Amino acid sequence: MVRHEPEVPGDAEPDYRFTLANERTYLAWLRTALSLLAAGVALDQFVPELGAPGYRTAVGAGLGALSVLAAAGGLLRWRRVQRAMRAGAALPTARAGVVLGAGLVVVGLVVSVLLVVGA
Repeated sequence: MVRHEPEVPGDAEPDYRFTLANERTYLAWLRTALSLLAAGVALDQFVPELGAPGYRTAVGAGLGALSVLAAAGGLLRWRRVQRAMRAGAALPTARAGVVLGAGLVVVGLVVSVLLVVGA
């Protein structure tokens, strides 16, 4: 049996296991985005005011913004990895995780300061 290689690397169909693993990673990004959005809404609706008026809403909006970044970053990463696998190229680096992690550090520090100052 002769196996024919595609003439153009971009025509290569990657192993379905890698495609499904990439999809699972994308779904994990979406779950993270949904969790961040739910946390932002819950914070704004159910948590007593943090310090001065408006801080609670600002932190909730920050979580909402991180949610958008997680969803968009996950989608962009999924597409970049799919393209790289089809082209037989090296996988791209994950930049969205760094941004999301830094954003969560900032939100965590702000909430911690507001809780300590408010007590």
